[in-house]
Amino acid sequence: MFLQAPATDAIANVCTQDTVICAPIAELLNNVGASAWAPLIASAITILVIVIIAFIARNLVHRLIKRVVGRAASGPMTSRWRKTAGATEGIDALLHERRKQRAETIGSVLGHVATIVILGTAVLTVMERLTIPIAPLLTSVGIVGVALGFGAQELVKDFIAGMFMLLEDQYGVGDVVDVGTAVGTVEAVTLRITRLRDADGRVWYVRNGTIARVGNESQGWSRAYLDVPVAYTSEITTVKEVLEQVADQLWDDGAYREKVIVDRPDVFGVEQMSDSSLVFRISVKTLPSQQAAVARELRLRVKSALDEAGIALAA
Repeated sequence: MFLQAPATDAIANVCTQDTVICAPIAELLNNVGASAWAPLIASAITILVIVIIAFIARNLVHRLIKRVVGRAASGPMTSRWRKTAGATEGIDALLHERRKQRAETIGSVLGHVATIVILGTAVLTVMERLTIPIAPLLTSVGIVGVALGFGAQELVKDFIAGMFMLLEDQYGVGDVVDVGTAVGTVEAVTLRITRLRDADGRVWYVRNGTIARVGNESQGWSRAYLDVPVAYTSEITTVKEVLEQVADQLWDDGAYREKVIVDRPDVFGVEQMSDSSLVFRISVKTLPSQQAAVARELRLRVKSALDEAGIALAA
């Protein structure tokens, strides 16, 4: 019993830190006279454990993010009008791809943030274990961060705007949008820029931070308007009946009702009136970006119906 006290004191003198790991190692090496190496071996083991825990935590967080992203990307469609309209598989596939792209982008951002936080914390812990002062490093990082914040504030603004744009689902690939500086079809969306192609084929690269407002013509549903000008002397009741017949025929046409038309077309009656003409308006709610095709079909049908009824269009 009297011989254990000096050994214990010697181990305590050698292991000034991490007695949980260092003490057993020092006691083991004391038998071969190499107890002085115990602190170095204990530090190496501690650093190895920190690195292993950091990578395990990173992998677990990434797997959790991937699982959440997978659920978000494969979520069910809940739009009520799509159920009543008998939406096609092509539209379903397009919306599913858009939702998947948005979820994957957000998941990628979360994965990078998690990696930086976890590995950064591990590096600081290892540096502290190696008795490297981290206070000056943290101060320097803070100063550099402030400098970068002032110098790259436009870049940070673009990234934040892009992040909220994706979270709020303001627009996606394939949408026809008006972002103020350009109008066109979205070809690519990143956290920094949005790439559009206008009707002339010109490609626009718009920074997300500069977009003050967005007009999306492809989200939810669209509406096709058709103004029909007829002579001032035309019989209003007759013209309205002819246009209502055209609207009913278009609604009863399975090729349009099942693919592009959301609701029964409406004939609003006289929309405008002058000394030479009466203007009737037809409105049709359509699937996104299908309003132009429906309007063209309406023009053909209205022209044929008016000709058969002997009603002349106004000049």
